[in-house]
Amino acid sequence: MNVWNWLAVGGAAVVALAVVTETRRRALQRVRGRRFFRHPTAAPGVFVLAFFVMIALAAPLVAPYPPYVQIDVVHPDQPPSAQFPLGTDPLSRDVWSRLAYGARVSLGIGALAMMVAVTVGAAVGAAAGYFRHWVDAVLMRLVDVALAMPRIFVFLMAVALWEHLPLGLLVLLIGLTGWFATSRLVRAEVLSLREREYVAAARALGAGSGRIIFRHVLPNAAAPIIVSAALGIGNVMLLEAGLSFLGLGVPSPVPSWGNMIADGMPKMAVAPWSATFPGVAISLVVMALNAIGDALRDALDPRKEGP
Repeated sequence: MNVWNWLAVGGAAVVALAVVTETRRRALQRVRGRRFFRHPTAAPGVFVLAFFVMIALAAPLVAPYPPYVQIDVVHPDQPPSAQFPLGTDPLSRDVWSRLAYGARVSLGIGALAMMVAVTVGAAVGAAAGYFRHWVDAVLMRLVDVALAMPRIFVFLMAVALWEHLPLGLLVLLIGLTGWFATSRLVRAEVLSLREREYVAAARALGAGSGRIIFRHVLPNAAAPIIVSAALGIGNVMLLEAGLSFLGLGVPSPVPSWGNMIADGMPKMAVAPWSATFPGVAISLVVMALNAIGDALRDALDPRKEGP
């Protein structure tokens, strides 16, 4: 790892610190922002998440080797050193390089799959809560049936149909099997919001149901959706890592933190670094997302609004 790679890593840390500082400066101008940063783990969570996002975006700059290159097949499992900061794996690939490129895959799948889940869940929950009656009954019974079906069963069926799941299909499957809890949250919020005066006023002025839902109801139900999305990305990342570890997710040699753990597991006794460091990365990002989600819950809680 040369000096330019170290400078790029230091630059990523500086940018992450600048993101925290600027976000805090802007947030402290508002009551909700002050409540967010009053949470003891909010600032560290934002820093850790921003740092790994910057590492993912700048992977070609911070990684000294391409993620697929086998550097020295005669001497695999080299321990951490100045040349290999996190060592090499059983296939003689640089762990730090694969960790940086794997951040793109793991964070990208988590964010995209959660966007799919939140979009579908918000639409279903809004329709069920606003129209009520038979629409609510049908949609919520479908949600109950879906919650009763194990997600792993869906992925096993998909693997039976496709020998190797494409990344796009994997994202869709994770997103389309993860929106059920969000739909219930949105439905409960919409049931309350549809009785508010501004909704009745919009209805009296002749606004259609679609306009009322998307212009008046859903924007005011954004708080639980945002909190659910922040907490859900971490859960999706853990799911993807578990699937990749079992060979049902991202196939090797494409670097993913989950399949990096699977690649290094057989050599845990003699070369623990190849599986430990991606596990630490997953833990840090998931804990950062949970900390941000908890802080957002405190900041957006209407019961804590001041006069």
